[in-house]
Amino acid sequence: MQIAPNVHLIPGIIANPYLIVDPDGLTLIDTGLPGSEKKILKYIAGIGKSPSDLKRIIITHADGDHVGSVGPLRRASGARVFASRAEAEAMAKGESSRQLKAIGLQKVLFGLLAPLFKAEPANVDEVITDGQTLPVLGGLRVLSTPGHTPDHISLYSPSAGVLFAGDSMKSARDRLDGSSGGNTWDQAQADASVRKQAALGAKVVCVGHGPVVTDAAGKFPRL
Repeated sequence: MQIAPNVHLIPGIIANPYLIVDPDGLTLIDTGLPGSEKKILKYIAGIGKSPSDLKRIIITHADGDHVGSVGPLRRASGARVFASRAEAEAMAKGESSRQLKAIGLQKVLFGLLAPLFKAEPANVDEVITDGQTLPVLGGLRVLSTPGHTPDHISLYSPSAGVLFAGDSMKSARDRLDGSSGGNTWDQAQADASVRKQAALGAKVVCVGHGPVVTDAAGKFPRL
């Protein structure tokens, strides 16, 4: 479904993948769990595009619910894959970029779910860095937003006012919250990343988990 001009949320996938439509082709931000490629390709066909129109796949971080379908989508489309350095290194091994810190029942739950999150190793075509601008959505700026993982990135289009936050934030009841708990690598850095993003003035925030937040001013967490 279209959530902003030229920006689509592909529904029914964990975690949320976002598709950007530009004159030169399509850009996908994150790819969902392994097996999500069928729904993504079906959505692309539904907007009148073909797999070969997918030119870029940008990964916010190397967790399996964000990189799970990179391999099949690249093989279907020929798209180039972009990620930050540490996340790219983890992707090449088919691993997450950090160990989970869960304890008790949460640790048991994560253990039970682990097979669903296991992604095939995938090499990245281009390592992207903080401050870099990609030719997407009028200029898509790469933001270093560590905390959830060591080298997590977010992406911001100033011209569109749209922020793609990955798992640096989540949403519920039309409000945003920062990454926390057993799957957060460094809480202090996670909080700093939220403050950095809150200062951007984004109108629309697209998170990895939860609904898209529109009219985002005043909906960021107070840390």
